Amino acid sequence: MTSLDGKVAFVAGASRGIGAAVAVALAQAGAAVTVAARSEEEGRIPGTIGAVADRITEAGGRALAVPCDVTDEQSVQSAVDTTVAEFGGIDILVANAGVLWQGPIESTPLKRWQLCLDVNLTGVFLVTKAVIPHVRARGTGSLIAVTTTGVAMTDRGSNAYWVSKAAVERLYLGLAADLKGDNIAVNCLSPSRVVLTEGWTAGGSGITIPPEMVEPAETMGRAAVLLAAQDSRGITGTVQRSETLVPAS
Repeated sequence: MTSLDGKVAFVAGASRGIGAAVAVALAQAGAAVTVAARSEEEGRIPGTIGAVADRITEAGGRALAVPCDVTDEQSVQSAVDTTVAEFGGIDILVANAGVLWQGPIESTPLKRWQLCLDVNLTGVFLVTKAVIPHVRARGTGSLIAVTTTGVAMTDRGSNAYWVSKAAVERLYLGLAADLKGDNIAVNCLSPSRVVLTEGWTAGGSGITIPPEMVEPAETMGRAAVLLAAQDSRGITGTVQRSETLVPAS
């Protein structure tokens, strides 16, 4: 198994779904993990940062629940500073925070369009910007942004969610070149199939997904561990699909 002993991971959007699965998997591999998200209390969509952090610590891992609104630069910086103060630095970033809106462009309210860009794109920019100096200071590290196979499905139309994730892929592919000299791996990771997260269930518009098209969130966790162990001499500057990296489960 890939070992992340001694590493510190910051996982944004980790209160539920893919982010929670990734945080748990990184901790199981030996990393100390900051579980960062806005969800401090149970709301309309189940899941809190405290519950995920407790799950990790109860299994013998190290975790810190830190509130973080990725659209707010001050909130992001505070969460990063808290992580560094507690764990001594940051080696790994998983930028997973996201909102879902898959309605047609002509019926998309401006506020929904803007929310997708604010959370899914600007949120990735803000957490990445805040974390880079700390990862660079370690002499090596890995940055991972969670995207979606929908980016490539241009035959299925357009929506705010896919557009925001496509922009994230361009951001990270370029960033890989910028950080290669710092020995930092930069990659995007998407599920190969559909992960039926709490967010998908709440915002999936009642779409029925056939069982063979469903992927367990834990597959994304195992794929994230593999990418988290990379530096610029390994896998970098790529868009990876989870089941390409690890066997389907």
